[in-house]
Amino acid sequence: MSVEEAEPASAPTFWHHHGGVSVPDLDAAVAWYARVLGFQVEKRVTLSNVPCEMAMVRNGPLRIELFAVPGASAPAEDRSQPDADLRTWGNKHFCFGVENVEAFAQALRARGADIVWVKRFSFGANIFIRDMAGNLIEFVEARPAPSSAHADLPSHPDG
Repeated sequence: MSVEEAEPASAPTFWHHHGGVSVPDLDAAVAWYARVLGFQVEKRVTLSNVPCEMAMVRNGPLRIELFAVPGASAPAEDRSQPDADLRTWGNKHFCFGVENVEAFAQALRARGADIVWVKRFSFGANIFIRDMAGNLIEFVEARPAPSSAHADLPSHPDG
Protein backbone atom coordinates (compact mmCIF):
# COMPACT_ATOMS: atom_id res chain seq x y z
CA MET A 1 0.00 0.00 0.00
CA SER A 2 1.40 3.39 -0.96
CA VAL A 3 1.52 6.40 1.34
CA GLU A 4 -1.34 7.97 -0.67
CA GLU A 5 -3.51 4.86 -0.08
CA ALA A 6 -2.77 4.44 3.61
CA GLU A 7 -5.58 4.93 6.07
CA PRO A 8 -5.33 8.40 7.61
CA ALA A 9 -4.24 8.40 11.22
CA SER A 10 -6.74 9.71 13.71
CA ALA A 11 -6.01 13.38 14.37
CA PRO A 12 -5.14 14.29 17.95
CA THR A 13 -7.76 16.28 19.84
CA PHE A 14 -7.18 20.02 19.91
CA TRP A 15 -9.13 23.29 20.15
CA HIS A 16 -8.59 26.98 19.70
CA HIS A 17 -6.87 28.54 22.71
CA HIS A 18 -5.81 32.03 21.59
CA GLY A 19 -4.45 34.15 18.78
CA GLY A 20 -1.52 36.52 19.17
CA VAL A 21 -1.01 40.02 17.87
CA SER A 22 1.87 42.47 18.17
CA VAL A 23 1.01 46.05 19.13
CA PRO A 24 3.09 49.21 19.61
CA ASP A 25 1.67 50.12 23.06
CA LEU A 26 0.41 47.40 25.41
CA ASP A 27 -1.54 49.72 27.71
CA ALA A 28 -3.32 51.34 24.75
CA ALA A 29 -4.09 47.91 23.25
CA VAL A 30 -5.45 46.52 26.53
CA ALA A 31 -7.66 49.61 26.88
CA TRP A 32 -8.87 49.36 23.24
CA TYR A 33 -9.74 45.64 23.46
CA ALA A 34 -11.63 46.30 26.72
CA ARG A 35 -13.51 49.40 25.49
CA VAL A 36 -14.40 48.20 21.99
CA LEU A 37 -14.72 44.41 22.37
CA GLY A 38 -15.16 43.79 26.11
CA PHE A 39 -11.93 41.84 26.69
CA GLN A 40 -10.42 41.87 30.18
CA VAL A 41 -6.85 41.15 31.24
CA GLU A 42 -6.40 37.55 32.33
CA LYS A 43 -2.62 37.66 32.72
CA ARG A 44 0.13 40.20 32.19
CA VAL A 45 3.83 39.28 32.21
CA THR A 46 7.27 40.26 30.97
CA LEU A 47 8.84 37.76 28.60
CA SER A 48 12.53 38.36 29.18
CA ASN A 49 13.64 35.99 26.41
CA VAL A 50 12.15 38.24 23.66
CA PRO A 51 12.14 40.78 25.51
CA CYS A 52 8.60 42.10 25.51
CA GLU A 53 5.53 42.78 27.60
CA MET A 54 2.59 40.40 27.10
CA ALA A 55 -1.05 40.56 28.14
CA MET A 56 -3.54 37.74 27.67
CA VAL A 57 -6.99 39.31 27.32
CA ARG A 58 -10.18 37.29 27.51
CA ASN A 59 -13.85 37.67 26.66
CA GLY A 60 -15.66 34.48 27.68
CA PRO A 61 -13.86 31.58 25.98
CA LEU A 62 -12.05 33.90 23.53
CA ARG A 63 -8.45 34.90 24.23
CA ILE A 64 -6.03 37.21 22.44
CA GLU A 65 -2.38 37.42 23.42
CA LEU A 66 -1.07 40.97 22.98
CA PHE A 67 2.68 41.57 22.63
CA ALA A 68 4.53 44.89 22.84
CA VAL A 69 8.16 44.57 21.73
CA PRO A 70 10.35 47.66 22.07
CA GLY A 71 11.61 48.75 18.64
CA ALA A 72 9.28 46.46 16.67
CA SER A 73 8.54 47.45 13.08
CA ALA A 74 5.14 48.70 11.97
CA PRO A 75 3.43 46.53 9.33
CA ALA A 76 3.15 47.66 5.73
CA GLU A 77 0.06 49.81 5.09
CA ASP A 78 -1.62 47.15 2.94
CA ARG A 79 -1.70 44.77 5.94
CA SER A 80 -4.59 46.86 7.35
CA GLN A 81 -6.69 46.54 4.17
CA PRO A 82 -8.53 43.18 4.00
CA ASP A 83 -8.33 42.58 0.24
CA ALA A 84 -4.77 43.89 -0.15
CA ASP A 85 -3.55 41.88 2.86
CA LEU A 86 -4.42 38.63 1.08
CA ARG A 87 -1.56 39.37 -1.33
CA THR A 88 0.97 38.88 1.49
CA TRP A 89 1.67 35.42 2.88
CA GLY A 90 1.07 34.80 6.55
CA ASN A 91 -1.63 35.25 9.14
CA LYS A 92 -4.44 37.55 8.06
CA HIS A 93 -6.86 38.31 10.89
CA PHE A 94 -8.92 36.98 13.79
CA CYS A 95 -12.54 36.15 13.01
CA PHE A 96 -15.42 35.91 15.47
CA GLY A 97 -19.09 35.06 14.92
CA VAL A 98 -22.00 37.41 15.60
CA GLU A 99 -25.73 36.86 15.14
CA ASN A 100 -26.39 40.07 13.19
CA VAL A 101 -23.63 42.06 11.49
CA GLU A 102 -25.62 45.28 11.13
CA ALA A 103 -26.62 45.41 14.81
CA PHE A 104 -23.08 44.49 15.85
CA ALA A 105 -21.59 47.16 13.58
CA GLN A 106 -23.88 49.75 15.18
CA ALA A 107 -22.62 48.73 18.63
CA LEU A 108 -19.00 48.89 17.43
CA ARG A 109 -19.53 52.39 15.97
CA ALA A 110 -20.90 53.55 19.33
CA ARG A 111 -17.65 52.32 20.92
CA GLY A 112 -15.47 54.18 18.43
CA ALA A 113 -14.30 51.21 16.33
CA ASP A 114 -12.41 51.84 13.08
CA ILE A 115 -14.78 49.98 10.75
CA VAL A 116 -13.28 49.03 7.39
CA TRP A 117 -16.55 47.67 6.01
CA VAL A 118 -19.87 46.02 6.71
CA LYS A 119 -20.81 43.83 3.73
CA ARG A 120 -23.51 41.37 2.82
CA PHE A 121 -22.68 38.80 0.13
CA SER A 122 -24.71 36.01 -1.51
CA PHE A 123 -22.90 33.56 0.82
CA GLY A 124 -23.12 35.56 4.07
CA ALA A 125 -22.20 38.83 5.75
CA ASN A 126 -19.17 40.24 7.56
CA ILE A 127 -17.58 43.23 9.25
CA PHE A 128 -13.90 44.11 9.21
CA ILE A 129 -12.47 46.50 11.79
CA ARG A 130 -8.96 47.60 12.71
CA ASP A 131 -7.67 47.69 16.26
CA MET A 132 -5.73 50.67 17.56
CA ALA A 133 -2.57 49.40 15.80
CA GLY A 134 -4.25 48.66 12.45
CA ASN A 135 -4.54 44.88 12.98
CA LEU A 136 -7.56 43.42 11.18
CA ILE A 137 -10.41 41.72 13.03
CA GLU A 138 -13.35 40.13 11.21
CA PHE A 139 -16.86 39.30 12.44
CA VAL A 140 -19.07 36.97 10.39
CA GLU A 141 -22.78 36.50 10.72
CA ALA A 142 -23.28 32.98 12.10
CA ARG A 143 -25.30 30.93 14.52
CA PRO A 144 -23.90 30.86 18.05
CA ALA A 145 -21.44 28.02 18.60
CA PRO A 146 -22.34 25.31 21.09
CA SER A 147 -20.66 25.78 24.45
CA SER A 148 -17.11 24.55 24.45
CA ALA A 149 -16.31 21.26 26.08
CA HIS A 150 -12.89 22.73 26.85
CA ALA A 151 -13.95 25.90 28.70
CA ASP A 152 -12.72 24.50 32.02
CA LEU A 153 -9.14 23.92 30.83
CA PRO A 154 -6.26 26.10 32.04
CA SER A 155 -6.09 29.59 30.57
CA HIS A 156 -2.52 29.18 29.29
CA PRO A 157 -0.18 26.22 28.84
CA ASP A 158 1.78 27.23 31.94
CA GLY A 159 -1.28 28.25 33.95
